[in-house]
Amino acid sequence: MLFSIIQSEWYKLRKSKIIFIILAGPLVGLFTGLNSNIAAENGELNKWYFIFMMMTLTYALLFLPLVTGVLAGFICRYEHQEGGWKQLLSLPVTRGRVYMAKFILLMGLVFFIQLLFLASLYTAGLIKGVQDPFPMQIVWKSIFGGWIATFPLVALQLWMSMIWKSFAAPFTVNVIGTLPAILAVNSETFGPIYPWGQPFLMMYIGGGTDAVFFIPWEQVLGVVGGSFLIFFTGGLLYFKRKMV
Repeated sequence: MLFSIIQSEWYKLRKSKIIFIILAGPLVGLFTGLNSNIAAENGELNKWYFIFMMMTLTYALLFLPLVTGVLAGFICRYEHQEGGWKQLLSLPVTRGRVYMAKFILLMGLVFFIQLLFLASLYTAGLIKGVQDPFPMQIVWKSIFGGWIATFPLVALQLWMSMIWKSFAAPFTVNVIGTLPAILAVNSETFGPIYPWGQPFLMMYIGGGTDAVFFIPWEQVLGVVGGSFLIFFTGGLLYFKRKMV
């Protein structure tokens, strides 16, 4: 049943023409990688690291948090039009499964975007003629960590998108949360506890590569895991009590 709901949600989302949203971040990353001056890196640093760090600055700090809000807005847009919630919930499905289906689909799309970003990194390196060994383990750690970091953001944006009919309202909330992350990630006080800064901190390989996802395990569990439980539970409880 859950898989059938996910298929239905994907069909509705596919009609929204989200392909440009999915490709935007990886393409921006590819452009950044191609314009990175690897010749300026004359040290012992693997040039793949240099390109990846340049690409991550814009992608993980701005695009990745913002795209969660855009996708969440699209996945609830159909239901907010012409009594869509009543039509959906009149079917023999539980609200919990509908909520889970939307969340799983969103996380699947975000992971797909992460894979495209990985492909853009490899493409940029090949075009730039990088001869250093490709650090697959470290890069995969970054890609997967960035995806894990979006769990609370996706849960929050799904919650907001279910509350407001306006597409602009939840997106505005996400922008307000994303922009301060530029300053927060540079702060030893606010960076480790700011949810919108976690995608960057968990993808930026300039940190300690020995730590889990480049940040302390306590930060992964406390900030990412804790905020995810709060936002996911809050959204689920709201949706179960939502008047339609």
